[in-house]
Amino acid sequence: MNIKISDKEYEILKDTGDLIKTLDLNEIVTDYFDNFDFIVGDFAYGKVRLKGFYNKENKNCKEHNNIDNVDDYIQNKCAYGCKYFILKKL
Repeated sequence: MNIKISDKEYEILKDTGDLIKTLDLNEIVTDYFDNFDFIVGDFAYGKVRLKGFYNKENKNCKEHNNIDNVDDYIQNKCAYGCKYFILKKL
């Protein structure tokens, strides 16, 4: 399924807990995320936190923002059992 955020189209790769339906992403996703290939959002303690990730082929990709490491990010940097979503920019 695809969604539009600020005139940019994203594919929803994962959405645990149906966060996309309950959040107004147009209000929380800023132009800071325009250059990232992916946006990961996690929800815990009543707050949404966003992080940008890149494909490994992207020249800006580093180990900490490589989408291949997103599972490690979710397990080690997010609250245990939190709801999260992954969006891929089209």
